[in-house]
Amino acid sequence: MVKRGNDNLLNMVAIVLGHVVPAVIVLCFVPFPSVESLPWLAGGIMLHVGYQLFLVRAYQIGDLTQVYPIARGVAPLIVTLVSVFFLGLALSSTELIAIVLIAAGIASICLVKGHSGSLNLMATLLALTTGLFIASYSLVDGTGARLAKSVFGFYAWQAIGNAIIMLLVAPMLRANILKTVWRSGKTIGLLGGGASFFAYALVIWAFTQAPIALVTALREVSIVIALLIGALYFKERMTLLKVFSTFVTLLGVALLRFAN
Repeated sequence: MVKRGNDNLLNMVAIVLGHVVPAVIVLCFVPFPSVESLPWLAGGIMLHVGYQLFLVRAYQIGDLTQVYPIARGVAPLIVTLVSVFFLGLALSSTELIAIVLIAAGIASICLVKGHSGSLNLMATLLALTTGLFIASYSLVDGTGARLAKSVFGFYAWQAIGNAIIMLLVAPMLRANILKTVWRSGKTIGLLGGGASFFAYALVIWAFTQAPIALVTALREVSIVIALLIGALYFKERMTLLKVFSTFVTLLGVALLRFAN
């Protein structure tokens, strides 16, 4: 929904603000998160804003079928490496193979030509940065949600904080954008915001039930869905390399999941 149309920034701002409606409803039924989780809550808010802004810019200049697999594929790779080097996780041979496959898939997607028929290195760089934000907010949110003692309260307040920061940042990027959202972005805000809120609420709950690296890897089966949407809905240029690279990345993600 962010990618569709000619105004990706407007779509993203509308969706982020649309999170507020379900968040307020949820807050009527859940307790406030614990004090220990509040620093993680604040950090998650800022990381989500960074992710959203970089994703918008990547979509403005790159294809969905290139940007999405890179951003989503690199996230479980980063989370796993952080878990190894900073959290003391030991890797099995299967996990090592999975990491090599993900890295190879992402590297080959970086060489895919865009709709113009040429390499889009800036879109690749933005997608990689977006993936770094995804990995970072996954680790922060997962830790914060475990400390919060109120998983959905933690996320609801994060969604509201995210919307407040976006209200401050969006006008700096474009004057009068909030008026435009109110005038023409309410539908995408309510639909996209509602879908996004409940989808990530499930993810953040899953972070409290299983290892964060495992949940992050399992999420990325959405790469296949994005490939189909890009090809069938956006009519993006499909090549054998793009399909091959995407499925190599997905195979690595799947191996990483089953190795755990």
